[in-house]
Amino acid sequence: MSLALHWTWKRFDDLGVHALHDALALRCRVFIMEQGPYQDPDDADKHAWHLLGCDDAGRLMACLRVVDPGVKFAEPAIGRVVTAPEVRGQGLGRVLMQEGMARCRQAWPGRAVRISAQARLQPFYGALGFAAASAQYLEDDIPHIEMLWEPRSLP
Repeated sequence: MSLALHWTWKRFDDLGVHALHDALALRCRVFIMEQGPYQDPDDADKHAWHLLGCDDAGRLMACLRVVDPGVKFAEPAIGRVVTAPEVRGQGLGRVLMQEGMARCRQAWPGRAVRISAQARLQPFYGALGFAAASAQYLEDDIPHIEMLWEPRSLP
């Protein structure tokens, strides 16, 4: 059973310093502390919708970003998908991605969505309708693969 979170979408300029801090801190905790150092905040953050999932106490437990088309890829791109370690295994990653995909369908109807997925997560994203769209490559010393979701992939 999935932990119920309160979901909020914000553009970068509307995040506010506290929400921005919380999002970057969670991303750092997972992407840098668990996976090794790399430059996490980038210019794509400024051109993205940010989804924040907070628990009843207001603590950020999950977040992702949806980058506008033409910034990272020709298509809109979902990335920086992260859940706090203490709430993993409760289905939040799936819910988070479904929310991100819904935002893409709403903002850019009929458009495909591209992700740069860690290769080990290919089955997870495949179950959401994404298909491999590149050979594996290294990004920050972690094997990745581009994956594409086509509008016909889900009803």
